[in-house]
Amino acid sequence: MTIRLTVAQALVRFLAAQHTERDGTRQRLIGATWGIFGHGNVAGIGQALVEYADVMPYHQGRNEQAMVHAAVGYARQSNRLSTHAVTTSIGPGATNLVTGAALATINHLPVLLLPGDVFATRPADPVLQQLEVPYAGDVSVNDSLRPVSRYFDRVTRPEALIPAALQAMRVLTDPVETGAVTLALPQDVQAEAYDWPEEFFAERTWVVRRPGADPTELAEAVQAIRAAERPLIVAGGGVHHSRAEAALAELAETTGIPVAATQAGKGSLPYDHPQDVGGIGHTGTATADELARTADLVIGVGTRWTDFTTASNTLFAAAGVRFLNLNIAPYDGHKLAGLPLVADARSGLTELTDGLRLHGHRVADAYRAAYGAAKEAWERRVDYAYAAADPDARPTQPQVLGALDAVVDETDVIINAAGSMPGDLHKLWRARSYDQYHLEYGYSCMGYEIPAAIGVRLAAPDRPVWALVGDGTYLMMPTEIVTAVQEGIAIKVLLVQNHGYASIGGLSESVGGERFGTAYRFPSDDGTYTGAPLPVDLAANAESLGMRVLRARTVRDLRAALAEARAADTPTCVYVETETADTVSGAPEAQAWWDVPVAETATRPSAVKARELYERHVSTRRRHL
Repeated sequence: MTIRLTVAQALVRFLAAQHTERDGTRQRLIGATWGIFGHGNVAGIGQALVEYADVMPYHQGRNEQAMVHAAVGYARQSNRLSTHAVTTSIGPGATNLVTGAALATINHLPVLLLPGDVFATRPADPVLQQLEVPYAGDVSVNDSLRPVSRYFDRVTRPEALIPAALQAMRVLTDPVETGAVTLALPQDVQAEAYDWPEEFFAERTWVVRRPGADPTELAEAVQAIRAAERPLIVAGGGVHHSRAEAALAELAETTGIPVAATQAGKGSLPYDHPQDVGGIGHTGTATADELARTADLVIGVGTRWTDFTTASNTLFAAAGVRFLNLNIAPYDGHKLAGLPLVADARSGLTELTDGLRLHGHRVADAYRAAYGAAKEAWERRVDYAYAAADPDARPTQPQVLGALDAVVDETDVIINAAGSMPGDLHKLWRARSYDQYHLEYGYSCMGYEIPAAIGVRLAAPDRPVWALVGDGTYLMMPTEIVTAVQEGIAIKVLLVQNHGYASIGGLSESVGGERFGTAYRFPSDDGTYTGAPLPVDLAANAESLGMRVLRARTVRDLRAALAEARAADTPTCVYVETETADTVSGAPEAQAWWDVPVAETATRPSAVKARELYERHVSTRRRHL
């Protein structure tokens, strides 16, 4: 039996029938489709979404990149078991997907991209928005998506959709390979009819694997842990993707091994768990970083070992330190010349715990007492950073986080990606539940927060969802506020005004760049932007897009506004201008270095001094072999 449909209609029906299953729980793989329509998809995918609106929900976006961010936020909140599709026209609509695709792939988060493409039959050449490449007639702007996609195909014939769609689903549901998947759809092919085999539209379930460890690798891992005197676990995003938080807690409690967390792994243990020692690396806590410097065995669980985590290979300083990498991806399992333990995080942690329990293994009491005391000392530093001596003063950024900390509970989700806030959050935030802390720091993409909050709220409609944004990030992509208002998606935006790129301004100062070009101020006579702050009113901007806005001028105002926003059932923004931390409590300084090369020769004193400091730090870098 066959069914006659257009390619676009067939694809939408196929997507509506795809499911995932893990641990006996089944859900739709493609929960909805986001779309902005132009001539490259309006008559194909656009018509198909109208045709099958009863089986494929649709969300109207305002910016193509933002639609990908919303889909990624939904996928992460859904533990990668469900995601959204994103359709665009050809040309700029398609190329706007590239940043979002890179973010998804770098973070190993599934999203399906369906950009329109130029005519496969070439009735006119070129058509509107077509890139002409003199040496290759089969290249379009969609080819820019190839390096940032885990799977890419261009469907130039109707029948080619069948293998392409199946391969796309395979990659989306593969816990190792997942990321952005792109099916480029020529606009004429989208509208072309074909007799499809009925089986193509049958309900299909993709089982998400939980592979266990190889027995030899497992035995070596158990022996390595038993031989270590100062082991340290580093929890990465793979702990959350696998929902391995309980298994991690059992291993930590059984052995007494402390657990530090990357940005993606924070919340793997709640902040008040005895074995949780906070964030690690350049933005980590003093407790975790000191443990890292003296550890003889570092056990990475689901981490990619980025430069922020390793402090650009200067953090793990003990002589003879070795690494054990529990990771479902062999590529990551072999990093830092570590012992690989290639397995699903939950399966591998459970097997490790069982193996160590057989030997009654536990770290020394003195080690546990030492890191416990250091953990308590760090919490006092957090208390100090959060505290406001004068509730009628303008808050610092850490005090903004302290005010938010006081109103949330374990059900709230906070979302952030870029600027100075990720560093403060990694050091200071007290994660109460495994999915409260949603930091996109694999790509650290400005503009991610607001659309991602929409995606998270769609995946968790009963949870309070906060997008934490600075003025720099806000100006990159406020567009999806309109979508939140249109669909009544009650996200909360905490908008912090500090008049520029605070994070890069601080970095610029530390590397001899003198904060050049990082402030949102009028230019001065010397060519620098050091004049008066720009008279922009971001709160009014958010209000003009339909959002309810609460302005907070003091710590006292802020506390009240945050409580009011949390209770709101409509999209609500809390706007606050922050004080610098020069004279009041601020976040602790970085506890570990990060390699940003400094000019090797310069005449300005700030750059000369920065280079001297840089060379001292570089001398401590090592390769783990």
